[in-house]
Amino acid sequence: MSQSFPDLIDDLNAAIGKLRAGAPEPMRGFSMLAREALKPGALDVKTKELIAIGIAIATRCDGCVGFHVKAAIKAGASREEVLETVSMAIYMGAGPSMIYAAETLRAFDELAAAGASA
Repeated sequence: MSQSFPDLIDDLNAAIGKLRAGAPEPMRGFSMLAREALKPGALDVKTKELIAIGIAIATRCDGCVGFHVKAAIKAGASREEVLETVSMAIYMGAGPSMIYAAETLRAFDELAAAGASA
């Protein structure tokens, strides 16, 4: 990504504004979902934003990274907390790939034994 995150957020906010105008009901529903999901409960807002950062990394969503890092900073997240979140995202990016690789091999073995080529 060559665009700065402040610029990316500004550009996305403009595009999202157009989306809100063109599809107001779904966007209201999405906004309500976001408000409810971010409400403090057993987890505070900062923790929820750190989780969102990890998910944004895992899904490779630049805009999500920008929005949720900005929100995490606003919620009081430190650089160290973001670094720990990033570390978990890196770890989980590799771990699930290993699990899926093992499951893929198992699928091959089971399907080949069942005569899948027939």
